[in-house]
Amino acid sequence: MTERKPPGVPFESWVDKQIRDAQARGEFDRLPGAGKPLPGDTVYEELWWVKRKMAREGLSVLPPTLALRKEAEDALAAAYAAPSEGIVRKIIKDINSKILDMMLKPPPGPPLGLKRYDVEEVVREWRERRTAAR
Repeated sequence: MTERKPPGVPFESWVDKQIRDAQARGEFDRLPGAGKPLPGDTVYEELWWVKRKMAREGLSVLPPTLALRKEAEDALAAAYAAPSEGIVRKIIKDINSKILDMMLKPPPGPPLGLKRYDVEEVVREWRERRTAAR
């Protein structure tokens, strides 16, 4: 479409004419997805393209406190699945330092709602789970 809008013609009617002419020439025939609904949600979202790109690239944006809650859950699960007591202690020590660091700062989002794990309690639970699994 290299044609320019003639002066004095309203933009909307010029665009409509271009679309009608292209339809008459059959330029919209046999396009991929012709006659099918647009993919995705039927509800209009203003930032749909941002959400789709983030999903495609496996990204998520959480406030730091919520991200730390998820990380703490994952760390506890990793500690319970760890092969040795030393690794359990390291995992819990690392996550505890992050939790303490977040507790000492003003919250950059919703309240953290976490407290540090008791390393000895986690190790005890880890031992019990290993014994029960045998």
